Amino acid sequence: MKMVGSSTARRTMSPPVPYDRWLLFAVAALIAIGLLMVASASIVISDKQLHQPFYFLYRQIVGLVLGLLVGSIVVQFDVILWKKIDTFLLVGVVVLLALVLLPGIGHTVNGSARWIGYGPLKIQVSELAKFAVVIYMASYLVRSHQEIQTNIMGFIKPMALLAVVALLLLCEPDFGATAVIMTTALGMMFLAGMRLQYFIFLFAAVLGAMIVLAISEPYRIARLTTFLNPWAHPFNSGYQLTQALIAFGRGGWFGAGLGESIQKLFYLPEAHTDFLFAVIGEELGFAGMLVVISLFTFLALRIFLIGRQAQKLERHFAGFLAYGFGLWLTMQFTVSMGVNLGILPTKGLTLPLVSYGGSSMLINCIVIAVLLRIDYENRMVMLGLRDA
Repeated sequence: MKMVGSSTARRTMSPPVPYDRWLLFAVAALIAIGLLMVASASIVISDKQLHQPFYFLYRQIVGLVLGLLVGSIVVQFDVILWKKIDTFLLVGVVVLLALVLLPGIGHTVNGSARWIGYGPLKIQVSELAKFAVVIYMASYLVRSHQEIQTNIMGFIKPMALLAVVALLLLCEPDFGATAVIMTTALGMMFLAGMRLQYFIFLFAAVLGAMIVLAISEPYRIARLTTFLNPWAHPFNSGYQLTQALIAFGRGGWFGAGLGESIQKLFYLPEAHTDFLFAVIGEELGFAGMLVVISLFTFLALRIFLIGRQAQKLERHFAGFLAYGFGLWLTMQFTVSMGVNLGILPTKGLTLPLVSYGGSSMLINCIVIAVLLRIDYENRMVMLGLRDA
């Protein structure tokens, strides 16, 4: 009896876990799968073009290490700090989005001016824009809570400001990032208690604007229509999607085997970035795809649970922040997967935490760090160790 009592006492006295272990598990698993598949998808093109088979893998690891270092610093900051600097972040992003369009300052890749920096130190400004918009919207929803519940102007004012961000993104052009940002902002406003009639009105307005923008350029019209029947133009506008569908078909239930993809051999463009999910389908099959989808679904669930817990504790800014990050990652994953499968029109969106991209990896690590901080503060409040 004494031994049992002693064991029970030790269990009772053991300190509570200060972070969400399941969240970290999902993140670590997705990053590990991402590194493995980026190496596999890029090894041939990297060796052929750069004479270094693991060039893209090494760069992805650098982005990850940098993200972990910055994230380890960010996780030390109180969540309320982000609320204090929300306007500065958004203004800074608007300035950077304007600068990236200037010749000699912005760097153009594949016809899009999305990067700013010098030498190897470049960052994709649209990734910063997503982060800044979520923080600004979370802060605004707390500040203007009464106006949001009673007046449609409470929703129109932030949308007008976000229209400036969207316009600058479209000038790059980056239609995919614009869609993610606007959809995330609308989702956050709906979760904040927006009246259904206001939501329908704003959603219709944003959707109408997106449609007008989509049909304003011939290449956008081609993207919007080609996915319905990519086989009609398999060597032109439908080339990427047909190659992706061939990859899925070849993968079957359990895949052709790790490293055995044929489509990555210069058939499927952007195999290690926008179309990495197709390579996963070819090499790991439906089983591998299901693992990735399950991990993303589980990650989104943990993020929304963190946000819900913060709301229950009346930590509304932290709750909206978690909801915003959850909506952003869910939206981007869903669109990226849908594009690869031919369910949605082709857009330049990567799989968060998985696809190649130093800027994306860095910002995603910061997002996870902020989420871990929100969860940590939730736990401290529940233990009575800090105020809400």
